[in-house]
Amino acid sequence: MSVAPGRLLVLLAAAALLLAYPFVFTGAFAERIGALVLLSAISASAWNILGGYAGQISVGHAVFYGIGAYLPLLFYKWWNVAPSLGVPAGVAISLLVAALIGFPTFRLTGHYFSMATIAVAELVRILVMNWDFVGAAIGLMGPATPRTVFDLSFKSSVPYYYIFLGVLAVVLIVTWWFGRSRMGYYLRAIKGNERAARSLGVPVRRYKLFALLLSAGFTSVAGSLYAVMVGFVDPDSVFGILVSVDMIIVAALGGAGTLFGPLVGAMILIPLREYTNSAFGGGGSGLTYILFGGIIMLISRFEPGGLLEMWGRLTYRASRTATAVPIATPPAEAGDRAT
Repeated sequence: MSVAPGRLLVLLAAAALLLAYPFVFTGAFAERIGALVLLSAISASAWNILGGYAGQISVGHAVFYGIGAYLPLLFYKWWNVAPSLGVPAGVAISLLVAALIGFPTFRLTGHYFSMATIAVAELVRILVMNWDFVGAAIGLMGPATPRTVFDLSFKSSVPYYYIFLGVLAVVLIVTWWFGRSRMGYYLRAIKGNERAARSLGVPVRRYKLFALLLSAGFTSVAGSLYAVMVGFVDPDSVFGILVSVDMIIVAALGGAGTLFGPLVGAMILIPLREYTNSAFGGGGSGLTYILFGGIIMLISRFEPGGLLEMWGRLTYRASRTATAVPIATPPAEAGDRAT
């Protein structure tokens, strides 16, 4: 599919800025923020496949994020292998859990589906918190010192930044591809009116399950990347409901159901969160979520389509104004010319 020249230039400029970020914004704090922005964009883009394109608002995606985070460190703890080797296992288990969750919960719609996903996520969190095999409430630690490159243990955030950037590129390409495929059109139809889509012959449950599996797989990868970067996980940090809420807010602010909405939302909210936490210390996280709650209210009230929809509307109005044909002045009458 062809891309308009103006849009292509914008995409190339954005890619160049993302590639150059670590060279422009130096220092441990700025590099860490850059890596966290990309990690948040990955998880929000993964959630966006199900919540944005299919309209199935899951508030339990922390299940897949947590599974992806725990498996690499479990591989290290029990078999003393590189954490990166546990990433495929995390994806496989996340897909299995997604299938088990999807079959019964997709019989529900609207807020009933959202409530069911919250219940499942809380059940898994409580199970992990009381299961000694996975560290219970204490959590799991990764390698203290890097042994091989497959440990993905680096002193600087720059290697993580470029790893996350590569994964984000893959997620966006896959999302762009399926968004223009039959699956993408079916998901939009389901989001618009599920009953009408079913009456037209769309296999609703099958395509919602496809979207959930794809979303769960990418969310699991995001959780694995978080675990190898931080080197420590516990039930609350990766299975807590706030993990799912972060994904939803980031995607909604930028524009749920759009390709680059999650990235835009992450570029705004993650620096805000990190600077707030840094400025206010231990109380910063509480202030952060107060701000996040205010952002949700403003989005819901004034811009439910997110910032990208607002930007598109503003640019459309500007282009219409610029190309408007001025009203011609009527020619002067003969008497007027004589005077």
